[in-house]
Amino acid sequence: MPSPVPFEHLRLRANGISFHALAAGPADGPLALLLHGFPELAISWQHQLTALAAAGFRAVAPDLRGYGGTDKLGPFDLHTLTQDVASLVQACGRERATIIGHDWGGAIAWGTAILQPQVVERLVVLNMPHPAVFARALLTNPRQLLRSWYMFAFQLPLLPEFILTRDGAAAIARSLRGGSSVRDVWTPEVLAPYRESMQQPGAAHAAIGYYRAAFRNPGILRDAQRHPIAAPTKVIWGTSDRFLGLELVDQTAMRPFFAEGNSPTIELIEGAGHFVQNEAAQRVNAALLHWLCPASA
Repeated sequence: MPSPVPFEHLRLRANGISFHALAAGPADGPLALLLHGFPELAISWQHQLTALAAAGFRAVAPDLRGYGGTDKLGPFDLHTLTQDVASLVQACGRERATIIGHDWGGAIAWGTAILQPQVVERLVVLNMPHPAVFARALLTNPRQLLRSWYMFAFQLPLLPEFILTRDGAAAIARSLRGGSSVRDVWTPEVLAPYRESMQQPGAAHAAIGYYRAAFRNPGILRDAQRHPIAAPTKVIWGTSDRFLGLELVDQTAMRPFFAEGNSPTIELIEGAGHFVQNEAAQRVNAALLHWLCPASA
């Protein structure tokens, strides 16, 4: 999938499949691996790739399993997806990386810190709660349950794929714009690659497969309790998220899932919605760099 700016295009073999990725920054810089969400692509991180590269990082953003130029092959359970991340770090020639994730990429980032902690130098999550906190909210918070109605609708066979791809994948444009508070960032030109990608054979089935696998493989909840997160963690949150309530990033709710002496740093981005890294790119970049390299911020 072509990018609107001249990033490097990589082809990485990881965990048995071929990944397309965008990359920027010095080849010997510390690795930052950026994981996009639904219904996005590697280009969702274009602003952050540029900023991280300028700060000396080797910034790599893959199209996740089933998305964009990456193979449309499952399975899509969180254990497999976190193995993808560990294997991608190795494919980039590193042992550890700063893992940055948004939405589903955020869930994978959390999962990697739980299941593959040996590859996580630092963890940054944007607008995605810790999976155990989210699961509890779905059971106890009626408002969050209502906000997450689409996750249950995605369990239906065939119909979700039809809805996502009809009318030139117009639903993808509605999702990105509708989930944003700053909607003018989603021009028709910016939206075009996302719509085109979802119309590729197997793409919609793969994207929906993440949600179906999550309902069928809830073991991450037990893993989260057994393996508290030790990596330094920052959560960046657009406060106008219509899909996820702000209460999901409450320190008290997250505390049981972090190692003793470790707790996440939380930074709220006022006026931005779910797709915060696009809606408030400069503020997200400043938050990232201030935390990752405070001496130069």
